[in-house]
Amino acid sequence: MLEVNDLQKSTTLSPKTVTFLSVMLMIFTSTFAFDNTSIAYYTMGYAGIVWYILAALLFFVPSSLMFAEFGAAFHNEPGGVYAWLENSLGIKWAFIGGFVWIASWIILIVSTVSKIWIMLSTTLSGADQTSTWHFGNLDSTTTLGLISILFFCFVTFISTKGIEKIVHLASIGGLAAVAITLFFFAASLFVLCLNHFQLAEPISLPKSLLVSPRKSYQSVSQTVSFVIFAVYAFAGIEALGGVSDRMKNAKRNFAFAMALGAILITVIYALFIFMWGASANWTKTFTASSVNLGNTTYVLMSNLGRTMALSLGLKSAAPAFSFWCARFAALMMLLSYCGSFFVIAFMPIKSFILGTPKKLWPAFLTKLNHFQMPANAMWAQALLVSILLALTSFGGKSAVSFYNVLTLMDNISSTLPYLFLVTAFAFFKAKYSFNETEIVFFKHQWSTLIVVCLTDALLLVGVGATVISAVNAHQYWDLFLEIIGPLLFGLIGYTLYRLYRTKVKHSQA
Repeated sequence: MLEVNDLQKSTTLSPKTVTFLSVMLMIFTSTFAFDNTSIAYYTMGYAGIVWYILAALLFFVPSSLMFAEFGAAFHNEPGGVYAWLENSLGIKWAFIGGFVWIASWIILIVSTVSKIWIMLSTTLSGADQTSTWHFGNLDSTTTLGLISILFFCFVTFISTKGIEKIVHLASIGGLAAVAITLFFFAASLFVLCLNHFQLAEPISLPKSLLVSPRKSYQSVSQTVSFVIFAVYAFAGIEALGGVSDRMKNAKRNFAFAMALGAILITVIYALFIFMWGASANWTKTFTASSVNLGNTTYVLMSNLGRTMALSLGLKSAAPAFSFWCARFAALMMLLSYCGSFFVIAFMPIKSFILGTPKKLWPAFLTKLNHFQMPANAMWAQALLVSILLALTSFGGKSAVSFYNVLTLMDNISSTLPYLFLVTAFAFFKAKYSFNETEIVFFKHQWSTLIVVCLTDALLLVGVGATVISAVNAHQYWDLFLEIIGPLLFGLIGYTLYRLYRTKVKHSQA
């Protein structure tokens, strides 16, 4: 077996400027999303607690510990996720899995950037007014697409100025996530105290923890789909693998940051789903037809402010409390989302471009600027994102269709990178030996295999639920796109691998 210490490449290392606290804040800004707790409460009520804990135990915590071991072992590797796959599964599967992973991140950027403008609108006016935004004769959809392109280009420009800029801006996003977390916890606890610890949504055990209060959300398939949503709520932490080579004392600090982040986020998600019940009676809050998955956070925060005012006997101030709670939530979520964009504009593309062999790419793509950033690759990514945003925003009905195609193609593709990474971990543990100085969470081969199998099984259940849901709804075209997505992205990855092999053969001829 190979020693882990033999894995590191003898390259000139980047300056170690990223601290443990910075990585913790980056984990929060890239993985924790406050609105996931409100969506969980809206979808499942208190039952969301059980399924979030299940998703954490079967996916988030074990996968985070796996990624922590990967990051500690390959702490000098600039390739992040790609390097983990290459050293575990080999270069061919690293190309395939790595490209599916980077494609999923790019589609995620395109599909989520519009959320920022909803948060900005709510911050400024207290409600989502984006449907009224327009430049000149441009409609709202085209206007939002244009400012989204400008925003991502701005994010890319700032990110190319060095890892310190990304760390600082991501830290602001992390602090915003911490701020809304503390505010919500304190406000909910305050309301509980004022109401003599009587919950607005009563608990009836065990039913409340097992059955959703939504009458349209009672079937087994719908419950399974929520478990998959809970898994995705924990996704994204692997992108931090791209920062391990810039971190101080990464062998130890990166592993502990990942482990601590996983535990804290799991506890906060479960606790906050429960805390929504302190101020929001499920039936009274969600009977309005205007409530949907996109505005649940603002509805619940507005209700929290109103409930606080009424509990204090300030009936006349209830509208103001309600208004400012919603605006505060929107502002903190806006800062948190903006911070996460600085992370995802850099980490995935850096891991893929700098992890893959330089012979594959034109020299300018792998070139680092004087800030030690792959600026040209980041601008190439920004160009691709801008083209996709333009195609989804400027084409009318055809644009909506194209956006739906992208989303469907990413449904299963977003799961596959985790299947690759989790499976690769078993090969990694079998391939390399570890000494007493290494960070090791899984000490025995049998325990590693059990955890890998359970985690893979949960991810495969998610894929199966997606397929069954499409079949039951007779959405065969959607199913085709969901299947063709990962096949297409994987084929592109394999094509890149074959191109690399051809270049190697020609260079050796």
